[in-house]
Amino acid sequence: MELTTFEQEMLDGKYGEGMALAMKVQVGTGRAFYAKRMVPITRAHVAASAQQGDIYFVTKLVDAGARCIVPPTTNPSMDLEYVSKHLWAMDQFGIDNVTKSNEAYRRIGAIMTLNCTPELEKNVPAFGEVVAFSESSATPYVNSVLGARSNRESSISALCAAVTGRVPEYGFLLDENRKAEVVVEVEATVEEDFDWHLLGYAYPQVYKGGEVPVFTGITKRATPEGFVQFGAELATSGSVAMYHIAGITPEAPDVETALGGKEPKARVTITQADLERVREQFAGEAGPIEFAMFGCPHLSIRQIGEAAAQINGRRFAVDTWFLVSSLTLELADRMGYLATIRRAGGHVLPDTCMDIPGAWDVYYDRPGVTESQKCAFYCQVYGQRYAVRPFLQGVEAAITGEVH
Repeated sequence: MELTTFEQEMLDGKYGEGMALAMKVQVGTGRAFYAKRMVPITRAHVAASAQQGDIYFVTKLVDAGARCIVPPTTNPSMDLEYVSKHLWAMDQFGIDNVTKSNEAYRRIGAIMTLNCTPELEKNVPAFGEVVAFSESSATPYVNSVLGARSNRESSISALCAAVTGRVPEYGFLLDENRKAEVVVEVEATVEEDFDWHLLGYAYPQVYKGGEVPVFTGITKRATPEGFVQFGAELATSGSVAMYHIAGITPEAPDVETALGGKEPKARVTITQADLERVREQFAGEAGPIEFAMFGCPHLSIRQIGEAAAQINGRRFAVDTWFLVSSLTLELADRMGYLATIRRAGGHVLPDTCMDIPGAWDVYYDRPGVTESQKCAFYCQVYGQRYAVRPFLQGVEAAITGEVH
């Protein structure tokens, strides 16, 4: 692997032990994927998790003197003060993990956005930018919708990229690997945000490969939130980190361009029945619920406004949580949505993930509702039993206390 003088100096330890370790990880990754060289990045996003393996590595780097050349944004953790005041007090183990994680990332020079949709705010790359993004909903979005270039980084590799300012050049950074290899004919209705949820989860169940697909038969562009959830479900149900939609995404004005003039390896058809199977898979049981959890990935200000309008002077019958970025919380306050939701007994919670072990124990083995298959899939390991519904149907269920 060919390194520049500066890159070799980083690897040799001229700029400290921490940077040397980060470069060692990057070089090792590059060699594993037969990369010929490193290339600089302009942005990074780290899927920090407040879990012990993540805390161990970031602490190891920062204690060895590493600091980020490219300050990355960060994934959500937990708003300890709010949750302890309004839900229950986390145990000391959980408090220590969140506190140690946040402190280590601050010390290394990360931007503490604590938000899983950086592609919508605060860290939005332009077409052609080379970036290093981890987070399952963010990577497909920046590659596919924005036309920036990122491999599906882990939290460790994205952090090492932020410290070194470099990534090995392989995968989706190369033109030839961004071309579609599978043509997906969509013979189903895909118009509303929830349709994109279903399509994203359904495709990897129909076709198991990780090749880049190009979707055809879709005529209505998704909302930004629909695109975010589409990518999140593609990466949850399967391992798709980039896709094209003919006539919609920037590198696919048509199917032929998306394929790069080559014949596809496979042709796949997604029908309405495929979407309905996903809907049924996550439908859960109709009847009373005990809590509601929305915002995986984090909700936008548009969605919070829609929830506030749905309340229409009523109150929530169960504990109801809307997970958002700190910017969305501030906007919700300014626009009156926060007051409406709080008067109804709901919580708008920033900086927080539904997948933080120990944070949501009070809801384990209790029936709830969410808008996200990703949330339901991840949280089943904790015994949470979600019925998945379109967002406003879920909000209505939280108000009435039951799902239909």
